Amino acid sequence: MFINNFDPVAFTILSLEIRWYSLAYIFGILIGWYLSKKFFIDNDKIKEAFDDYITYVIVGIILGGRLGYVFFYDFSYFFNNPLEIFQIWNGGMSFHGGLLGVILASILFSKSKNLDVFEFLDVIAIVTPVGLFLGRIANFINSELYGKATEVIWSVKFLKIDEIYRHPSQLYEAFLEGIVLFVILIFVKKRSKNLNPGYISGIFLIFYSIFRFICEFYRVPDEQIGYLLLNLTLGQIISIIFLAIGITIFSLKNEKK
Repeated sequence: MFINNFDPVAFTILSLEIRWYSLAYIFGILIGWYLSKKFFIDNDKIKEAFDDYITYVIVGIILGGRLGYVFFYDFSYFFNNPLEIFQIWNGGMSFHGGLLGVILASILFSKSKNLDVFEFLDVIAIVTPVGLFLGRIANFINSELYGKATEVIWSVKFLKIDEIYRHPSQLYEAFLEGIVLFVILIFVKKRSKNLNPGYISGIFLIFYSIFRFICEFYRVPDEQIGYLLLNLTLGQIISIIFLAIGITIFSLKNEKK
């Protein structure tokens, strides 16, 4: 059993607090950018345009992630407190919202360059687990998205929350959505060189949705939402939708070029 009493602030420069969550986003993007350019782009046109594309991706992550949280998870609160929508430093980002933001940004960018959007999305899909891993570790440090009460030997007491030992659900997600998913996508990348663009994107959506659905069983649902249809969380319901999208893309793209 472990006691979590980490400080969410990594360090302070003058009066500016640099938080672990911010660093997770920064390093997730930088590492993903480096790995993409170094290992995962086979098309010279995509590699040439990738630096400009990353700007679209960053905007898509931030706007999509924030607006996804606002509309999916706490619309009534932000409707009454609209100025807090812009206070991203206070927390509140949705992965599914960020995913939609990246998809939309990718469509806009690829159309402007007359390139296949899936050529970009496949690359982003492979490196996204890096950001997911770092983000979930930051969630653990921040004592947020914590798990249900348990007596397993690896349980964690989040002192900022209460005195109850809980599942470290953030670490479950970091392992499955970060490490395991990354390994799966690397394996697929090596074996899918003759398959259509979009194949890897479909695989990503399928496995991410499955892993997220499983981990949600160990995580305390958002207080303002609770459980919904069939006693599922909102995250699980959205994961089912994205799983269906992933299966559809996989079915359409699972053929030789």
